[in-house]
Amino acid sequence: MVTTTYAEPSYMDNPAYIIISLIIAVLIIAGMWKIFTKANVPGWGAIIPFYNIYLLFKITLGNGWFFLLLLIPFVNYIVLIYVDYKLAKSFDKGIGYTLGLIFLSLIFIPMLGFGSAEYKGVK
Repeated sequence: MVTTTYAEPSYMDNPAYIIISLIIAVLIIAGMWKIFTKANVPGWGAIIPFYNIYLLFKITLGNGWFFLLLLIPFVNYIVLIYVDYKLAKSFDKGIGYTLGLIFLSLIFIPMLGFGSAEYKGVK
């Protein structure tokens, strides 16, 4: 019995997928950079892994070390939702914006960064 193996086509081989993924990554990084700049923390921190999460927690909760709570299973979901809520509140946005950050962060992070919202501080 002869079996033939073949490589299945991958969507990652498609150049359009790679280009769209890079555009999305740049859009999120640019939005986070602007958010950090508005909050008077280094904007370049948006491109450094783990440090960007530390800075996000610092501008939302006041203490960046709370990001270690993300290491606890199931608690991490609640913490991320709470951070999105606090991020919206720190820019004087409501619950609708919080839901946007949770479910459509690709759109709402650049809106927050490039929009007219001003950072009000940790509340």
